[in-house]
Amino acid sequence: MLTIREARPEDASVVIGLIQALAEYEREPDAVKITEADVLAHGFGDAKVFSCLLAEWDGATAGFALYFPTFSTWEGKPGIYLEDLYVHPEFRGRGIGKALMMNIARIAIEKGYTRFQWQVLDWNTPSIDFYESIGAVHMKEWYTYRLTGEALHKLAAIGEDRTAQG
Repeated sequence: MLTIREARPEDASVVIGLIQALAEYEREPDAVKITEADVLAHGFGDAKVFSCLLAEWDGATAGFALYFPTFSTWEGKPGIYLEDLYVHPEFRGRGIGKALMMNIARIAIEKGYTRFQWQVLDWNTPSIDFYESIGAVHMKEWYTYRLTGEALHKLAAIGEDRTAQG
């Protein structure tokens, strides 16, 4: 039997395990740096920036969805961004991913949000097929950009002296 519930602070290590499993599936097993302290601070602390749903099948952890609010300036309304969705291979095909997505969609509707969005790797055809089967639209005209590490710090430092003076 499937149960979907909000993650609790005592689930921090479970959340990390699911994030690691997702990273392995996405061929980036060494990219995960998140710690239990990070999960507790950012998912449950005073500076909470994400929420997480856990899926359990007969009491066993089956998967998760980690999401956070966004804002559409054009619509003037908030939305939800799904950062991670993952179901362990042995639990796939039971409707767990769809149940997680349905729960997030319900949260969005209940809060009056107008959109629910996410990204998927271009090679992940099982997920792409699933998303399209639930009515999601591929935003082909949009590219994703990201600044991290040295590039992020370099941009932040540009004009630093001018900003401090003026």
